[in-house]
Amino acid sequence: MSTPEEQPSLDDALARARAAAKDISAALDEDQEPESDEPLGWQPIWKRPRKPKSKAAKKQELRKQRRRLQDAGKRRLAAAQSRRPRSRQNRIGNAAARRDARALSRVRHSTAWLW
Repeated sequence: MSTPEEQPSLDDALARARAAAKDISAALDEDQEPESDEPLGWQPIWKRPRKPKSKAAKKQELRKQRRRLQDAGKRRLAAAQSRRPRSRQNRIGNAAARRDARALSRVRHSTAWLW
């Protein structure tokens, strides 16, 4: 176990901390923004300066997007066409007609007309 004589005095530690505080504050106070000619290291995407896209690059991107959307539309149409034999319930378009059909089928399957 260490004895109190081996430990540094509080005054020495305080003096060292005050001396280091000046260096630390100088390092923190210096300009945080790098100079424009100075090469940047790695930066997260949201801190990188924006580069405006050229017209050709914008058009290319829009062309890709349009193509992607058209392909998706074709896939959707093909998926809908593949379910062609639709159920009877879907063929009866509106709700009123569907209700009527349901009521008729109930009458047809019931024995009410025998009474």
